[in-house]
Amino acid sequence: MALTLHAHPFSSFCQKALVALYENATDFTFHQVNLGDATAADALGALWPFRRFPVLVDGAVVIPEASIIIEHLDLHHPGPVRFLPAHPAAALEVRLIDRVIDNDLMIPMQKVVLDVIRPTGTQDAFGVAQARARLETAYAWLDARLAGRIWAAGETFSLADCGAAPALLYADWTHPIDPRFATLRAYRARLLARPSYARALEEARPYRGYFPLGDPGRD
Repeated sequence: MALTLHAHPFSSFCQKALVALYENATDFTFHQVNLGDATAADALGALWPFRRFPVLVDGAVVIPEASIIIEHLDLHHPGPVRFLPAHPAAALEVRLIDRVIDNDLMIPMQKVVLDVIRPTGTQDAFGVAQARARLETAYAWLDARLAGRIWAAGETFSLADCGAAPALLYADWTHPIDPRFATLRAYRARLLARPSYARALEEARPYRGYFPLGDPGRD
């Protein structure tokens, strides 16, 4: 069954889904969505009323949310890389790290970034300070959790790593990872060098000028 991914190359959550597709060389069609275009936004809304990408269409089935997309691929379009371990306890570890990455890296990072483009006089300095503190907590937790591991949950690349790659890219641009978190910084470097993410990173390069905090000129 033909797969179509409705997404944008610069979105962290879209990159998360792309990494999974690229890891297994899964055949799919990429449909780029410009949410600034009312027609395109309405078309996405017809698939998923929250108008968030990515959205995967698999024949007659519509699958929203990057983590769910990756689990769908693992179930219905498996390849050499399996994104969730077969053992239930090991799968829970992957899902836990995936949730921390989404909730405690991506969301606070977006809070800091989007505050920059709020109308003058509506900035939320207190909320931004809270978001930066949350990023520091996430950095410390991940740095400790990753000790002795190659990938997020151990020796095998997983769902958690798919999301960690874009999350750590943009989080470090937004609130730099302190050198004391050497384990986390080394993990980030491995993710950026992983061929699947290196491809997504390169495809997003033309859109770096849209980053509200400015292109950091690295990575």
